[in-house]
Amino acid sequence: MNSNPSSLHEAVAPPADIAEAIEASCARRGRFGTPLYYFPTIGSTNDLAARLASGGAPEGTTVAAEAQTAGRGRLGRTWFSPQGAGLYVSVIVRPDAGARTDGSGPMPAAPALPAVLTLVSGVALAEAIRDTTGLQAEIKWPNDLVVHRRKLAGILAEASAQGSELDYVILGFGINVRPVTYPPDVAQRATSIEAELGRPVDRGLLLARVLENLAACRAALRGGDVAGVLARWRRMAPGAVGARVEWRTPAGPVTGRTAGLDEDGALLVERDGRVERVVAGEVIWL
Repeated sequence: MNSNPSSLHEAVAPPADIAEAIEASCARRGRFGTPLYYFPTIGSTNDLAARLASGGAPEGTTVAAEAQTAGRGRLGRTWFSPQGAGLYVSVIVRPDAGARTDGSGPMPAAPALPAVLTLVSGVALAEAIRDTTGLQAEIKWPNDLVVHRRKLAGILAEASAQGSELDYVILGFGINVRPVTYPPDVAQRATSIEAELGRPVDRGLLLARVLENLAACRAALRGGDVAGVLARWRRMAPGAVGARVEWRTPAGPVTGRTAGLDEDGALLVERDGRVERVVAGEVIWL
């Protein structure tokens, strides 16, 4: 099997647990998960989803795989994606008509939209994990889900624009479902749902619920309820207020305490009596 498929001819039928759950959730997930292209092994689900989006694939088109050989996370990091151990998924999101990179359209400007969709995806994943497994996953800004400060899932939103017109956003996510031996550089900071619970979970049901939640959050954004979605994010992100963090500035690393989230998805941090916005780069949670 080619690990970097260039053709959908290499897609296969999803495993029975995933196929049955996706079919049962059809009425609740809308366009998300239709169509679903499934691969035993792929380079990166985000890369293939981007190629499909560039070719005109509609919103909701989903690429999933049993394993990734070139999975990636934020800041160019590798996302460990071993065979059968997780859910590795990318979904195409299309902007509403008239969305612009300068912020004059009905949706956030292109630089802000991936950040907002990252937060929306965090809500969708955290609520799905809690509802289907009972594990109380928490969100860590900007793109991680954690349990006891160990990473459980990650999200990567990548946008493409043509001039001032936003074309699409690829929402990629990886969820560690089953126990696995992690590489030494991530072994101390990663975990999985089944390792935390000590029992098997239904990954098909989990994926279906994530897609349902994404559809619901997407509808909320279209209806203008960004504040409502961000309020749900805050409830599942206790570290967004009062946690000590470190981040880099042109003058070097600085520390402060988290002070919430603004409407564009930036992390607010209090330092030396003033509140600053952190919109990019790495934040270290102390």
